[in-house]
Formats: sequence, C-alpha cells, structure tokens
Amino acid sequence: MHTQIFRNFPANDRSNLIAILQDIQEIYGYLPEQALQDTADYLGMALSGVYGVATFYNQFRLTPLGENVIRVCRGTACHVKESANILRALECELGIKVGETTRDKKFTLESVACIGACSIAPVININNEYFGRLKTKDIPRILNVLRKEKAVKEQENIQSSVST
Repeated sequence: MHTQIFRNFPANDRSNLIAILQDIQEIYGYLPEQALQDTADYLGMALSGVYGVATFYNQFRLTPLGENVIRVCRGTACHVKESANILRALECELGIKVGETTRDKKFTLESVACIGACSIAPVININNEYFGRLKTKDIPRILNVLRKEKAVKEQENIQSSVST
C-alpha cells in the first residue's frame, strides 16, 4: 500500500525523505519497519539514515498508537498546577510510561509542551476531548469511563455481526 506513495516522488532523491515518511505515517498512523526499508531502497539510502530521520523528529512514530491517545499538558500553567502528579497517576493507572502504549493497544500516553487550554490547568486531552482542573483522584474515573465505553461498543459490534 505504501509503495504507491513512491509514484509521487522521483527515485533516489533523498530530499523527499520527510515528505515520504509523512505520507506513509498518514496511511498507517506510524512508520512500519517494512515501509522504512522500502523507503530506503527507493531513495538509495541506508536504512540507518531513514531511521535517523524518523527518530530525530517528534512527528514520526515507530509504533502504532492505542485506541485512546492521552496527551498530558506540561506547559507552564499546567506545571504550576502540578500536572506532573497527573502524569504519574496516569502512568501508574495504565502501567506504562510516556511515549508507550498499553499491551492491549487501548491507551497511548504522551506528554506535550502545551495544549493551549491554560485556563483549565492542569489539563489532559483524550481523543481530542479536554479534561481540565484535574486532580489525581479523577484519573481512575476517567479511564474507567473510557474502558466501559469501549466494552459497550465492542459488545454492540459483536451483536450486530451475529444478527446479520
């Protein structure tokens, strides 16, 4: 699927590497290893050079995101309002560190410089929904709601596939 992207770029032109990686990530949501190898071959580069670019820029991911992407704001207003405690609570509750995805692929945890919602600090963003003025005690409740919503949707999908 990603090899179709190469049609938009001349072969062996390394100046297109970032654009190609952006297009590949648009398809998959991350950069699969085989896509990186194919890109290196197409551009006439060593795989290590492609990995070097992919790991240098924060926009690129080498692993897929979870179903729920949790972004914790670490900007000044949130820092002052102790967003570090919110981040630690999320890490404990999910059993992962920043930049990781849970084994069941349900949650990915990210730290961001600023979400732009300083008036409701400390704030997190989950799937583009904002949760502000948080306390650490709020974290289990928020995650449980997400877990229950996903369970309900999965059950509905099973029921609809059985009835058709």
